[in-house]
Amino acid sequence: MKLSKTSWLILTVGILLFTFVGLLALRSQQVQEQERLNEELSLAELRLDGSGFEQLLSRQEELEEQLSQAKSQFESANAISHQPTGSIAVSDTLFGIAEASGVDVIKTSSSGLASGDLEGVTCHVLTLTARVEGELPNLTSFIINLIDNLTNGAVKSVEISTPKDTSKQKSSANIKLVIYSYQGD
Repeated sequence: MKLSKTSWLILTVGILLFTFVGLLALRSQQVQEQERLNEELSLAELRLDGSGFEQLLSRQEELEEQLSQAKSQFESANAISHQPTGSIAVSDTLFGIAEASGVDVIKTSSSGLASGDLEGVTCHVLTLTARVEGELPNLTSFIINLIDNLTNGAVKSVEISTPKDTSKQKSSANIKLVIYSYQGD
């Protein structure tokens, strides 16, 4: 069977048209796939932005915690900064009584200002420890004078050490004092 030129032309145009339609369908599928991938990419970017938001919230919580700790430390430091005035006054009294009694203050330390209760009244409490050296009669005199002169405090404990050979070493005493001051309302 022999085809005419017109038939060949129609057959060729048909094949080309069929190929063109196939390519168009393929291109349409590619465009749809690209749009779907772009939507997934947008959604993934949104999720990443969302997790960034969560990270920012987490960071904010951490910073708020650090701020809270810094405020707490500031309040503690502020409370301690008020302590030296009372501590200095007590130390002046301690050194004055020591000088009058003829003993040497070797070391003093304080655990810091705390809140306490004295006969049902809320007070600031300053615990002070001191190590003093001197002759035994002078140490006794110092402790008695300390008890008499500390109107807002009390001697909680006294530990006196006397060496075997008193000609070479002095006696010493470790004294624990508690000083009270009214906290107010």
